[in-house]
Amino acid sequence: MSRRVVITGLGAVSPLGGDAPTAWAAALAGRSGVGRISLWDASSWPVQINGEVRGFSPDALLGREARRYERFTWFALAAAREAVRDAGLPEAAPLGDGAGVYLGSGIGGAQAIARNAVQLAAEGPRHLSPSFVPQSLTNMAAGAVAMAHGATGPSLCVATACATGNHSIGEAWRAIRDGDAELILAGGAEGAMFDLGLGGFMAMKALSKRNDAPEKASRPFDRGRDGFVMAEGAGVLVLEELGAAKARGARIYAEVLGYALNNDAHHITAPPAGHAGAARCMARALEKAGLQAEDVDYVNAHGTSTKANDAEESRAIRAVFGRHADQLAVSSTKSMTGHMLGAAGGIEAIFCALALRDQVMPPTINLDAPDEGCDLDYVPHQAKERRLRVVMSNAFGFGGTNAVVIFGAPPA
Repeated sequence: MSRRVVITGLGAVSPLGGDAPTAWAAALAGRSGVGRISLWDASSWPVQINGEVRGFSPDALLGREARRYERFTWFALAAAREAVRDAGLPEAAPLGDGAGVYLGSGIGGAQAIARNAVQLAAEGPRHLSPSFVPQSLTNMAAGAVAMAHGATGPSLCVATACATGNHSIGEAWRAIRDGDAELILAGGAEGAMFDLGLGGFMAMKALSKRNDAPEKASRPFDRGRDGFVMAEGAGVLVLEELGAAKARGARIYAEVLGYALNNDAHHITAPPAGHAGAARCMARALEKAGLQAEDVDYVNAHGTSTKANDAEESRAIRAVFGRHADQLAVSSTKSMTGHMLGAAGGIEAIFCALALRDQVMPPTINLDAPDEGCDLDYVPHQAKERRLRVVMSNAFGFGGTNAVVIFGAPPA
């Protein structure tokens, strides 16, 4: 049994805005969502910038229930609600057994763990929060979304670091394709914007220190890049079986054509030279989609703004696409959002779907001088209109995990 899977709803919470249309408009305008940290006093820290979700009110979303959940779950619930509305699905009625939730997070409720560890050390076990364990569980976002929408079909929490969103979408595609569900809310959420979370990446020397110009800090493929910008948010898509979507008259943004996953088996954080694992993953995704390299018009790159990733991803793209690489457009929307970790694949899939709808590619901003080995068309500075039929989204994570999803224009 093999069925076609389409995207019928989009929901986003990001540094570029609190919904998908706002984030997309900001991306097309080349606006950065990076700014100075406001969630704690980081004025004496070497890194003082991040991609924060600003102006978000969990109380407006959940009321008193907000205290039961952590930040990443708030974002997931908000994005899922928007996606359900956008898909024209009933908000009050349960979605039922045919609907599932495949929603992951890279770090999940780490902030709850840190907060309660301090509480335990200071006052002992009697003062721990009774919500500590459910708050800290990485699958709580998927569980909360399922409860909010009565989705009693298959549920899965993926936690594959920065590849989480792509893996969630890809596995949801497989589940619908194989008949395990008619509809799945899929994507990723991250709310690890707290002192220990950012401090851990800072200790790895992975983050940009461009504190004097936050909006210029995330600069994938640029010679002057000095690390990624840690960000947060959520991206959730409604994936649906094509026949069911057509039967209810749903608007279709795009079709999911293929998906592949593998592992570098090389290093806990760094890709191998030439990123052979990423190249194999892209090639396998093309094979699963029944496509040739020449069929792809645009790649939304992993593009983290780190020395380790950008040149190696570029070489991997050249290895897969050969001569077509010179006709291919590649951009990194992380130049504007920062790196949303486990939520990155969700927001980037949304951007891919909207690129297909609007026939325009979002830019890579801050790309003033491409680095050695970064020799593709990265859509620098400004969005570019182009006929788009097939787009690819790359995501790679710590532990060597890779995930590639391919999207196509809506079926005629």
